[in-house]
Amino acid sequence: MSDASDSHQPLDEAPCEAVATAVDPDSDAVGPTPAADSLEDRPLSRGANQGAAARDPNSASPLDGSARRPTFVFFGALAGISLLADVASKAWAQVVLSQRTTADPAIVLIDHHLTLVLAYNRGGAWGILQDASEAVRRPFFLLVSIAAIVFIVSLYNRLHPAQRALTWGLPLVLGGALGNLTDRIVRNSVIDFIDYRADWVRQMNELIAAYLSRGWTVTDHWPTYNIADVSICIGVGLMAIDMLFSRRGPASVTEDPRSHPRTPSVAPPGGSGEDDHAVLLDGLSAVASNQPPAVR
Repeated sequence: MSDASDSHQPLDEAPCEAVATAVDPDSDAVGPTPAADSLEDRPLSRGANQGAAARDPNSASPLDGSARRPTFVFFGALAGISLLADVASKAWAQVVLSQRTTADPAIVLIDHHLTLVLAYNRGGAWGILQDASEAVRRPFFLLVSIAAIVFIVSLYNRLHPAQRALTWGLPLVLGGALGNLTDRIVRNSVIDFIDYRADWVRQMNELIAAYLSRGWTVTDHWPTYNIADVSICIGVGLMAIDMLFSRRGPASVTEDPRSHPRTPSVAPPGGSGEDDHAVLLDGLSAVASNQPPAVR
């Protein structure tokens, strides 16, 4: 059985000096220790990287769920595609469908449900202001279209990156509005050519005639429409989805960091506070085990 006094051996002073040199900023050591070298060459810690990302307004926040805000390049491209599809389809309808005879005026796509037939709508949706005078109808629809375009552009400029439904919906609505506005300026009316009919449309019109408007026409035809109307309906549907289900993320990317002052953390030069604490703990463990400290 060994003597109890043998367990109390004197500690070597070298590990203690290594620990003090690694963590003491006022050390007078001539050359950097291996631990100090590793701290100087080490990249920023995770906390320092996150702080730098928060200060960069163009960087993505890990809590944001999206890289960047919607761009007007995408906005203009999608609105342009919608507008081009509408203008091209109306030009085709005016050239091809106008040559159909009275006995066979439509192109049947789905029997008893979907046909293509040329129509000119001088009013708005469902024939609104169809019989109004030109002095009332033309300025009204021009002002409404311009106001809608200004509203869409201003709303898109304020979108949050997480509002993806509106990112797609607003340019579709804009493209459709521009398509119908072009028709009103050029032709003083809107070309419609898609005719849909179904039993549920008749049932809906019967309910409207019974409870809302006794003079309502009961028919199984949906009002004739065009590609611009399709774009507007899809865009409005996406806007409704955003209103119901979109979750606004934190505005950490756009917040001014000066509005939230924080207490600066004091850490020895050469690395972050986390890393230097780890070096100190390694050194203390080495002193307790009488082994040289690990080089980080």
